[in-house]
Amino acid sequence: MIALREVCQSFTAVVLTGGSSGIGKSFIELAGNLYPALRFCNLSRTAPVIKSEELILCHVPCDLASVVETERAATEVEAFLNRDVPAGRVLLINNSGFGSYGAFPEPNLSQQLEMLQVNTVAMVRLTGRLLPVLKARGGVVMNIASTAAFQPTPHLAVYGATKSFVLNWTLALNEEWRGTNLRAMAVCPGPTSTPFFQRAGLAPGNAAERTGMSTEAVVLAALRGLAKGKSLVVPGWKNKLLAAASGMGPRTWVARISGQVIAAQRLQHVRA
Repeated sequence: MIALREVCQSFTAVVLTGGSSGIGKSFIELAGNLYPALRFCNLSRTAPVIKSEELILCHVPCDLASVVETERAATEVEAFLNRDVPAGRVLLINNSGFGSYGAFPEPNLSQQLEMLQVNTVAMVRLTGRLLPVLKARGGVVMNIASTAAFQPTPHLAVYGATKSFVLNWTLALNEEWRGTNLRAMAVCPGPTSTPFFQRAGLAPGNAAERTGMSTEAVVLAALRGLAKGKSLVVPGWKNKLLAAASGMGPRTWVARISGQVIAAQRLQHVRA
């Protein structure tokens, strides 16, 4: 844990999206516990509820599906960094995202377009808006993708495509920033044990719950990767094997197998 504490101490501020629950909330809890002086700025619809007297948290209400709200939130984050944390490296964690199950465009085209906005456009917009500060002060952009990024995902077609974008965009940024004071890192978790699977329509004891990692385990893997200077982290050995296997066969075969597996899950709505 010493290395994880040191990597948290290398930053003065963490800006993240979707910190009110799931992986984002665990990032705040674990990193805040490792380094209580770390200042957090969260962007989400609702504020995180975290029991800690030492936590220093600024919450910016924001619906990332709205371009206007995302622009306003980016301005507020810039003000927060300049006012409250005027020096030191910044960790930007683009965590927010959602998906929906069904043959495209189910349940409706509007939701598919909203998914593109939240999962990709808002991430690019926020990163671009904060890039001058990141360049001036140094830091890391950590983007949360998914093991869905490694293969086509029938029945989750747009969701998987957005995660493929996140993965490839992140790796490309990291190469562009090589030799500078910035780097980018993609985290690709598999199924994660959170209540959203039951809210999605899966019965208790479903495969996602049985095999899913805890949000804390995902965050610890991400922090270890951050400490080691990695550009890609796939938490869990099973997820690593699945990610590697997805690149071994013809993509048309991989798409068919992936579709059969996803259909068997009967996933109606996913948030990650």
